[in-house]
Amino acid sequence: MQQLWVVFISVFLAELGDKTQLATLLFATDKAMSKASVFLAASCALVLSSLLAVLLGGQISQFLSPEKLKLIAGLGFVAIGIWTLWNGR
Repeated sequence: MQQLWVVFISVFLAELGDKTQLATLLFATDKAMSKASVFLAASCALVLSSLLAVLLGGQISQFLSPEKLKLIAGLGFVAIGIWTLWNGR
C-alpha cells in the first residue's frame, strides 16, 4: 500500500502545472465544451499514456538496470532543457 501512495504522490506532484494540465485547463475554459467531457477525455488520455509507460517500462527493464534507466532519463531531461534554452532565443 505504501508503494501505491509513493507512485500516486509522485505522479500527482509531477503533473501539477505541466503542459498537459495547462492544456486541460484551456479546454475547460471553452464554453462550448462540457466540463465532464474534458475531464473524461483528459482522464482517459492520462490512463492510456500511463499504461503505455508501464508496458514499455516493463519491457525495457529486461534489458537495462533501474540505475541505467535513471541515468538515461536524467540525461534526456537535461538535453531537453538545453535544447529548450538554446531554441528559446
